[in-house]
Amino acid sequence: MKYHSAFDIIGPIMVGPSSSHTAGAVRIGNIARQVLGEEPVHVTFHLMGSFAETYRGHGTDLALLAGVLGLTTESEQVPDADRIAAASGLTYGFSQANLGWFHPNTVEVLLKSKQHSIQLIASSLGGGKVEVQELDGLPVKFSGEKPTLILYHIDQRGFISMISRLLDANGYNIARLALERSRRKGAAITVCEVDEELTDDLIASLATTIPMLKTIRVVKTF
Repeated sequence: MKYHSAFDIIGPIMVGPSSSHTAGAVRIGNIARQVLGEEPVHVTFHLMGSFAETYRGHGTDLALLAGVLGLTTESEQVPDADRIAAASGLTYGFSQANLGWFHPNTVEVLLKSKQHSIQLIASSLGGGKVEVQELDGLPVKFSGEKPTLILYHIDQRGFISMISRLLDANGYNIARLALERSRRKGAAITVCEVDEELTDDLIASLATTIPMLKTIRVVKTF
């Protein structure tokens, strides 16, 4: 993760107290909600490192909840996330876990809607910056700082070239593209970061043009 100015370290406009333990946690929760793509009904947070040791004092628990509820770092409602969750019917739990050799400020988010669920591991790197490390058991990397396509699909030859051609034909510049798969010709996830905002027309084109594509999720910047 690169820092381009002092503002990247100081952090974004936010409800504090900490850019890493609060603002970063809001962003992780918000990204998880966008990847789920549906109204969540239950979430479990497994925290490691300093997240696990200080999450109550730094408000990391409320920040993670706030993000899952769709709030952003600027929202004045972040401190009230537990009450908002109760009012909306969102149940939740927190526990400590050893998630592996990740940054100390790391959390696993197990998020469920009435129909689907996702598993996401992400780290808060400081200054409000985050990095997703794992999605549904596959090692992926993205930050949420650029418009991002999360494409669930079957691993088949030609998938990447079809995605690239369609994005190019619609005027999109690919900033980063990576594919991870469970096995050859098995379930796969492609993460594609682009420089332009993603439109509903593009999503519709992807859904109708690429037969091996199963689910599309969009992570918008904020």
